[in-house]
Amino acid sequence: MNAPTTDAITSIELRKLIESPKAPRVVDVRTPAEFETAHIAGALNVPLDLLDQHGAEIAQRLSHDEDVVLVCRSGQRSAKAQALLRNAGLTSGRVLEKGITDWESQGFAVDRGAQRWDLERQVRLVAGSVVLSSVIGSVAVPRLKWVAAAIGGGLTYAALSNTCAMATVLSKLPYNRGATSDVKKVLAQLGG
Repeated sequence: MNAPTTDAITSIELRKLIESPKAPRVVDVRTPAEFETAHIAGALNVPLDLLDQHGAEIAQRLSHDEDVVLVCRSGQRSAKAQALLRNAGLTSGRVLEKGITDWESQGFAVDRGAQRWDLERQVRLVAGSVVLSSVIGSVAVPRLKWVAAAIGGGLTYAALSNTCAMATVLSKLPYNRGATSDVKKVLAQLGG
């Protein structure tokens, strides 16, 4: 699902720009593990949580670039990144519509690394496992059904608010962290 934005760019438009003499800075805001799995060649990984914590510093470094395109899996995290960077003073950021999912569906190449589960799949595994365990366990301990209800309520809220506390927690696990999650390294890669 793609978050609506007025400053969006399609995969086809981005590919043409990348192949032009004035290629944009492509900033992938997914977790380092997701980025390692597959990313657009030349993209820089700046995880969303780093943007949240260090938006002003990152926006200042990115302001030297004429065109910035933000990428995530589907466009939702990129839209959040765009809002964070705009609040920090960067006006040039655009969002890749439908994210890297659309980029790959168009047949455009990606650089691949170690294959890992994306964050959304991890959330589904954890939520489903907790609900299933709670329902099965409620046979012996009836109050466990409320754990399943709480997870269901949390997932409903996540869908309605377009946020996900479980994804935030999972993104901080070692499996999802990597070298680019260090703000000093990210700022060094951005230069300026």
